[in-house]
Amino acid sequence: MKFNMNPIVKPTTTKERVYNEIKKVILNGYISSKEVFTEVQLADSLNTSRTPVREALLDLMKEGLITSVPRKGMSIRKVTDKEIEQIFIVRASIESEVMKKLAETITEQQLKQLKISCDQQEKAMRDNDEVTFIHLDQQFHSTLIHLAGFELIEQILLSFHNLSQLIGLKAIKRNNRMQEVLQEHRKILSTLEQRNAEAAVQTMVEHLQRTKQSIG
Repeated sequence: MKFNMNPIVKPTTTKERVYNEIKKVILNGYISSKEVFTEVQLADSLNTSRTPVREALLDLMKEGLITSVPRKGMSIRKVTDKEIEQIFIVRASIESEVMKKLAETITEQQLKQLKISCDQQEKAMRDNDEVTFIHLDQQFHSTLIHLAGFELIEQILLSFHNLSQLIGLKAIKRNNRMQEVLQEHRKILSTLEQRNAEAAVQTMVEHLQRTKQSIG
């Protein structure tokens, strides 16, 4: 049925633009977790009033990306050791099942798609582009879950997305970690290509354990 109506294009508000800009610099690691910043500083930097900045910061606090520092301002939320432990417990449990499923069902076309993702990561590594590398790393893992057909779990893991990016940026600061991650991803693909479920699970668990160890 057609109603001959034009879609409404919602204009982006100042608050939304401010929110997107602040979130981008946080997730890109441009603000250190040791820094304390204020509404005034951000408003001056963005050349806007304090109101949209305050509203954006409240939203980012609700998302768990920033925290209030009494009488000083705001800072990037530090992910605790306990939270890191829980995130990796969940990921290891889920992604082990993903490996079992994909070892039986993955197609040549899907393997090719994942290999392209690894090639893109290699380019980001050569460019020393940590932000793109982490984005592609998350994309690689989320693609595996999607290809396994675990749609509900895929949605659940989205709640970890922001924290996982903060953790990932911290992990790859270690010397050669980007190269190690790339090698581990290619090894995961090799086990899937061989349809070896046991080796695929072991390789994935070892990969996640190494990433966790890199954070310390």
